[in-house]
Amino acid sequence: MSLHIYNTLTRRKELFQPLNPPKVGMYVCGVTVYDYCHLGHARALINFDVIYRYLKRKGFQVTYVRNYTDVDDKIIKRAQEEGIAWNEVSEKYIRAFDEDMDGLKLERPTFQPRATENIGEIVKIVESLVEKGFAYKAGSDIFYSVRKKSDYGKLSGKKIDELESGARVEIHEAKNDPLDFSLWKSSKPGEPLWNSPWGDGRPGWHIECSAMSMKHLGLTFDIHGGGRDLAFPHHENEIAQSEAYSGKPFARYWIHNGFVNINAEKMSKSLGNFMTIREILKSYHPEVVRLFILSAHYRSPLDYTEKNMQDARQSLSRWYTTMSRIREHCGKEKKPKLGGEEAKLGEKVSHLYADFEEAMDDDFNTAQVCGLLFDLMREWNKVLDSSSTICSSICHLFVDTIGQINEVLGVFGSDPETYLSFERGQVLKAAGLAPEEIEKRIQARNEARKNRKWEEADAIRKELTEAGVQLKDNPDGTTTWSVG
Repeated sequence: MSLHIYNTLTRRKELFQPLNPPKVGMYVCGVTVYDYCHLGHARALINFDVIYRYLKRKGFQVTYVRNYTDVDDKIIKRAQEEGIAWNEVSEKYIRAFDEDMDGLKLERPTFQPRATENIGEIVKIVESLVEKGFAYKAGSDIFYSVRKKSDYGKLSGKKIDELESGARVEIHEAKNDPLDFSLWKSSKPGEPLWNSPWGDGRPGWHIECSAMSMKHLGLTFDIHGGGRDLAFPHHENEIAQSEAYSGKPFARYWIHNGFVNINAEKMSKSLGNFMTIREILKSYHPEVVRLFILSAHYRSPLDYTEKNMQDARQSLSRWYTTMSRIREHCGKEKKPKLGGEEAKLGEKVSHLYADFEEAMDDDFNTAQVCGLLFDLMREWNKVLDSSSTICSSICHLFVDTIGQINEVLGVFGSDPETYLSFERGQVLKAAGLAPEEIEKRIQARNEARKNRKWEEADAIRKELTEAGVQLKDNPDGTTTWSVG
């Protein structure tokens, strides 16, 4: 199956056909660096990290550009609040952003341009838009005339006559039309400034992304991505100014990820219900965060609750517990024949990568991939519970295939013991337990069972379960434990 992508511009899934195969150009809007990144950022960044990885896995030569907006009203405001220079604010939060991305195990893009490094390119585009009549000077500011672009609204589906000035549209007395947006802002006392033909000032938000994307990817490129909240006005305005400047189509495929809700309520800084990435990573392994996000299709809403995060943690702990058992069997003797459940398992393992690719080719359906893997995990446990040996070729094929899938998802590919040790530490730290104490409690439970003291044995199990420790009694009489 060939890759199909849901294109926001056309509102349908389309066959992905790059402009200059095997090369692919992809631009994803980065962050405005005035604060720490939150879970909404994590969702977009992880989703596009997976898309980047999968395109490379498919054999494409991807140039991935993700920017920093390092000059903006919010940055200036934060600098004034903290009594420091605006560029100190941006440098601080660029470093924090990079730390968070490394914490989430994201691959670095090909280019990470900053708006302030591209002032010359921005001024050039604005000059051209003024010359062509798409932009005009109002005082010392330059605005883009929205009504000059006949197809304005084609991405968002909004019609000009239905739009009203408001929270998402700048209101400025000097503008010809309330819908027009800023390309160049005149400087105010104490604000950062650069020289331009219209006087000292700084760029508007939308024009920065047009300049940086076209500089690195050309006037027309393959994929432009970002959160759904950016589709209007940011991406709509990018299209308008870029196509007016070049006379060519801007981005060919537009990909937007869905919102993150916190306890079924839209996440918002104004509501105070957002979680920063660094706060989340204090409590959860990066793979838990990635699994939580990738368990939903990127276009679907995602609801953050402690229960959902704990479910992801427990699922991953069960996964690695099973992987540990599988790896143990990899070194055992081959069986001469496969039969029954083992034969079915072998068939599913042999088709796993094809099934993974089919799901990913259908608009990057990571939710379907996660479902496939956990269904297969249950099949593995059935066979492992009923058989002391399994054909080593099945084990090795499965481990190798999971390694390939991990290269794309960034999940399921850790060393099982390393991961489980980390999770044990997290849970035991929270419960105030040490591994030696758990082993003593398991030994006491085994003695109670041996002496047919069932209530005492059940009480010990319950005590450990409530502390986050899961016991598993195996057919050979041993009891293993995991956390989560």
